[in-house]
Amino acid sequence: MEKIRDIMTDEVECCTLLDNVYEVAVKMKELNVGAIPIVDNEKLVGMITDRDIVIRGVAEKNPPSSKVEKVMSDQLITISPEASTREAARLMADHQIRRLPVVENGKLIGIVSLGDFAIRELTDDQAKAALTQISEQNSQASPPQM
Repeated sequence: MEKIRDIMTDEVECCTLLDNVYEVAVKMKELNVGAIPIVDNEKLVGMITDRDIVIRGVAEKNPPSSKVEKVMSDQLITISPEASTREAARLMADHQIRRLPVVENGKLIGIVSLGDFAIRELTDDQAKAALTQISEQNSQASPPQM
C-alpha cells in the first residue's frame, strides 16, 4: 500500500503569524492556490483558505491588514508521512477537507490534496470515494433562504 510520503507535495509555500490577510491573499493569487499553511518556527499552527478569507475576513468586516490568526483555521486535521493513502482518503472524507497537511514531529513537511490522489492510478478510486463523500455531505446542507 502506498504511503502519503509517496504522493504528497513536499514543496509547500507557507506564511507566518506575522503576515496579514492581504499578504496571504496575494500569495494565493501568485501561486494560484486556495490554501496556505501558517507556520511558527516551522511548526504548523494553522491553515488559511480562500473561503476563510471570505467568511471570516470580508463577511465579518475584518480589514485586509488583520493578522492571519483572526481568520485562519487552527483546529487542523493532519497526517503522518508514513500513513497509508487509504487512511488519508478516509480522513479527508470524514472531515470534508480537500487538503491534508503532512506533519512529522510537529513540523509541516508536505501537503496532500485530492489532486495528488487523482494523478496516481493506484489511489484514483480512493480519491473518487473521498470526493464523492465530501460532495455528498456538502450537498446535503440546505441552501440559504433568500
